[in-house]
Amino acid sequence: MSFAQGSYHLVGIAGVGMSALAQALLNAGHAVSGSDRFLDQGRENMGVLETLRRAGARLLPQDGAGVTAHTTAVVVSTAIEADNPDLAAAQRLGVPVRHRSELLAELVAGKQLLAIAGTAGKTTTTALVGHLLVELGADPSVVNGGVVLGWQRRNALGSARKGRDGLWVLETDESDRSLLRFAPDWAIITNISKDHFELDEVVALFRRFAAQVKTGIVCGPGVAELLRGHTSAHLHSPSAIHPYPSSLPGRHNAENVLLAATLCEQLGYAPERIRAALTTFQGIHRRLEKAGERGGVTVFDDYAHNPAKIAAACAAVQPAQGRLFAVWRPHGFGPLKLMLGELAAAFAGVLRPQDAALLLPVFYAGGTTSAALNSDALVAALVARGVAAELAPDYAALEARLHAALRPGDVVLIMGARDPDLPLCARRLAAGTAAAQ
Repeated sequence: MSFAQGSYHLVGIAGVGMSALAQALLNAGHAVSGSDRFLDQGRENMGVLETLRRAGARLLPQDGAGVTAHTTAVVVSTAIEADNPDLAAAQRLGVPVRHRSELLAELVAGKQLLAIAGTAGKTTTTALVGHLLVELGADPSVVNGGVVLGWQRRNALGSARKGRDGLWVLETDESDRSLLRFAPDWAIITNISKDHFELDEVVALFRRFAAQVKTGIVCGPGVAELLRGHTSAHLHSPSAIHPYPSSLPGRHNAENVLLAATLCEQLGYAPERIRAALTTFQGIHRRLEKAGERGGVTVFDDYAHNPAKIAAACAAVQPAQGRLFAVWRPHGFGPLKLMLGELAAAFAGVLRPQDAALLLPVFYAGGTTSAALNSDALVAALVARGVAAELAPDYAALEARLHAALRPGDVVLIMGARDPDLPLCARRLAAGTAAAQ
């Protein structure tokens, strides 16, 4: 089905992936409308919805009213359930339903595509590649899963950038296998580990993706060994010949910088020019973003939602003298159940005796998913491993607990995906204010 200029209705438009697609469609001149549970609940989701309004998107209740006979397609992500009213309206009116990745694949069809993949680090690496190419004069269009600091405007989220039409940088997603819709010219695969599936499934998935890459793949640690013999693309593992500066905390971010710089080297840019371009990179919203500092206590906000990301984020901001209070909210009941053992090992492996883990209940935005396992199971697993861990039933209890415990030199790290209240909590803690009761 060819990509039609028209009117697209995005279900769950406030989500990180859907909002970036909405911005990209608006940038390409399409009409965009959307609905979201957060809109129906009267929440502006950290300004995402208002920014999309200013960019030209029409926002409507998630009751089917946004879908008409003139809608070109209703666009969904894997998170949208089958009984959604907008889907029912599309079925009633005979409007095609398209997956987000399907539309993205058509948007970039026939263009030079640089795709960033991997279990962890792909959002930061996508932003780095986009930023470097802009600074190097290439003017790419970019669609990312996070907001690039410095790219935001009143009418632009900063997760999508409009550049020249022939060159695209795209974050691709393995969680729903949608990365297989893309056959990029070049790719970066940051790492391969268990996350949404068992490890053997994840390895098989990335091998299938690698087989679709046309020219070359820049490989993170251990990736080339898993891909060798499964792709005709050239495999490039970064060397330490050209060291690159990283203004971002953590060893994992130094690896992300090296991967992005190596791709630019392979595209023909000189290391000294790449090094200069890196100095102006400001970072990513909710990727070890410093929310603030007050009374000698520093608060960071991060999107970490799997074991590798949680361990890397904790290690990156752990203070040498003070204590780390690692706060995490699981983003789904299914992922918590699948990764319970790995999550317990990740926290236990990085937190010291003086540190503590504070867990919020699983984030639930509605729907029919099974809630058989909640955060108290992870708390019990951590306590059994000797970790100082406890359950905070809500934000008010969490923030009261932290305000009572924190002292100069401590660091608070707020982690988790999907819940728009997480960055608000980080800002309240940095400002010394309290959550509403």
